[in-house]
Amino acid sequence: MIRANKENARGAAIELTPMIDMVFLLLIFFLVATTFQQTEREMQIALPYASSAGPISASLREIIVNVDAQGQVIVSGKVISLESLQELIERAVERNPEQKVTIRGDKTTAYANVVGALDACKSAGVQEPYLDTVIER
Repeated sequence: MIRANKENARGAAIELTPMIDMVFLLLIFFLVATTFQQTEREMQIALPYASSAGPISASLREIIVNVDAQGQVIVSGKVISLESLQELIERAVERNPEQKVTIRGDKTTAYANVVGALDACKSAGVQEPYLDTVIER
């Protein structure tokens, strides 16, 4: 019977304590550095599916327009009319000509409601409003 020497068995051990410390430090760093202020994206809007949808750009200057199932236009948690939406976007475009606008239309709403929001954006001077969708799985 061959017996292993205790000194040889301990020589190849890898210390995991420093690696675990680094993982926890990185975790804390990313939790502190993350922004949690996108309340418009937390609304209960059932988005339609698309086969080539991409990630949503998270820009601080982006205006997010939600159109719910009843056709109400919601910006920053407030229900507004299409005229008010156009005025809001016109003021934003005056400050930033490259203003980004994302329209999130509920998949059960009439398409005319989404078109009304798109028309208000184009009339206000937004060159390319974005339509938000979800990747089909």
